[in-house]
Amino acid sequence: MTAELPPCPACSCEYTYEMGALLVCPECAHEWSAAAGDDAAEDGVIRDAVGNVLSDGDTVTVVKTLKVKGSATGIKAGTKVRNIRLVAGIGDHDIDCKVDGIGPMQLKSSVVKKI
Repeated sequence: MTAELPPCPACSCEYTYEMGALLVCPECAHEWSAAAGDDAAEDGVIRDAVGNVLSDGDTVTVVKTLKVKGSATGIKAGTKVRNIRLVAGIGDHDIDCKVDGIGPMQLKSSVVKKI
């Protein structure tokens, strides 16, 4: 191997490997495109599951059902979340919001879609 592969953007593991056009982390199973990963890190923009740029005050919908500790129902797919705020949260959680029926929480941008 002449070219050194970048570490995993999710867990910083140095043992990444190529699988087709993607780079894969063996520790956390995170997959990313080498070209897209560099652009996203340089931009500093937060994108939703589809790739739309998110900003403070946007309204989004949850794209998959999420389990929530302390809640019997959780957050169902299709739930609207209004007036989001982008923050540097814990781990990958970069959206601070208030979900109706659940309360204030942080969500990952990869589980929401901009309306």
